[in-house]
Amino acid sequence: AIPLVLAGRDVMGLAQTGTGKTAAFGLPLIHQLLGNHDKRQAKSIKALILAPTRELVNQIAVNLREYVQGTHLKVMTVVGGVSINRQIENLNRGTDILVATPGRLIDLIDRRAVNLSKTHYLVLDEADQMLDIGFMPAIKRILKLLPKKRQTLLFSATMPKEIAALSRDHLQNPVEVSVTPVAKTADKISQSVMHLPPEGK
Repeated sequence: AIPLVLAGRDVMGLAQTGTGKTAAFGLPLIHQLLGNHDKRQAKSIKALILAPTRELVNQIAVNLREYVQGTHLKVMTVVGGVSINRQIENLNRGTDILVATPGRLIDLIDRRAVNLSKTHYLVLDEADQMLDIGFMPAIKRILKLLPKKRQTLLFSATMPKEIAALSRDHLQNPVEVSVTPVAKTADKISQSVMHLPPEGK
């Protein structure tokens, strides 16, 4: 994925958790941001990374902060369950990379605490988990606020129909990178489906 991201391509990555996705999108993203000497603007962010849970956001941010050590780049997180006022205060100074959960980011957008018009890099990490949690309406709303001209990277362990549709609608001619094949049922297990009305369950 790294050479593709460096070349400015949109990437759709299929990979399980723990396969090095943060490095796959984080390192080339940082490389590109280091070449961009535009000053940080109030409430603006240059790169947005969306992840489904607070734990994952913090885990990504820990890695990214290690990667940017010794550079001028700044990494911030916004998640639910912590003071929104502190986050508004921090965002007021702008940041290079924002790692966020979609729900809290929407809260901040509604309070006019963040401006996505200068965000030229978007990463959707664990997209299938965000779908499962019910974040798809928030993600679609966030996508509408981003510039049309941007680089989008989507990573998912599985490719349900909604995620495939999202990538078709919002990624420009993406290259698919797959680490492991889609999970296959063991040969000795047989599966069947039974359709029942709700009361029959």
